Amino acid sequence: MKKLFFTFLTVLSSSFIIGQASGNVNYQNQQSYNNDNTIDTDFPSNGDIVVSVKGLANIKADAYTAIFSVTQTGKTTKEVNELIDQRITQSLNAIKLKKGVETFVDMISFVPAYEYEAEKKLFNRKTYNEVPAGFELKKNIHIKFSDPNQLNEFISILSNNEIYDLVRVDYFSNTLETIKRDMMLKAKLLVQEKIKNYQELLGETFINAEKRITDDYIVNVPVEMYKSYEAYNGSSLNLKKAANVNQLSKSVTLYYQPVFNKEFDFVINPTVLEPVIQVQYEVKMAISREKKQPLKADKTEKEFILVTANGDLKTLNTSTARTIH
Repeated sequence: MKKLFFTFLTVLSSSFIIGQASGNVNYQNQQSYNNDNTIDTDFPSNGDIVVSVKGLANIKADAYTAIFSVTQTGKTTKEVNELIDQRITQSLNAIKLKKGVETFVDMISFVPAYEYEAEKKLFNRKTYNEVPAGFELKKNIHIKFSDPNQLNEFISILSNNEIYDLVRVDYFSNTLETIKRDMMLKAKLLVQEKIKNYQELLGETFINAEKRITDDYIVNVPVEMYKSYEAYNGSSLNLKKAANVNQLSKSVTLYYQPVFNKEFDFVINPTVLEPVIQVQYEVKMAISREKKQPLKADKTEKEFILVTANGDLKTLNTSTARTIH
């Protein structure tokens, strides 16, 4: 029994590089991880040598913008405007007291609201008609801040004025272009190192070979990297087909799913604790193999035939022919 338990612990400690602890996300097989450890080393179809370098950078944001949605209904346009302005003004007066905070209010929509009124008719079914019931006004509050801990304070202030809808949080970094340049330089060194390695393995040089190159960036912000799942374990009871089953609604939640660093040649800031801006960079170079020049054939001497006065034929080599001439 002890031997089996030791083996189980050994398997757990070496199975997956992402972590030893799983989570409830595994109850729903939403994303399948590639556990295939084989490396794809197929040759290019045209015989070229392809040198590829991929890099990943995790960048912590230095500025954020949170967007909250505000909805107000009322019987008249005056009532709607006064109520929503009161809620927003009271919220912004408290938020602007925070250090390094900027705000902006965005008008979204202003439309009439309707309700149904039943039209009674004798000996007929009721007919329901839409009638004006008031107005609906929507605005968005944009809050720019640099300390992520301030978001909880904003939520508390806004909720006091019945503003609860956090639409999204955008992430920004002033070092994005600098990181891109750093990634390009790192990739350049790795490409040169790989080319040198291939030349040593093949015992030839690619200096005069035809080369083609391409590169590109992908930037992922946290709002794009959240996934949803339902954490539950289904019942194993074998119920009859005719049985009435009342199922409860399952809790749906979100989790941050960054790009893993297992498929990259280099990673800048590999440890991810909080949602970050992720930059991927890849450069590819195709090298055409130099064709070996065919060996030149040896020059053969021309033969000349001399007809003598007696009518005999005599073969002469090139040097002898030049002398006679």
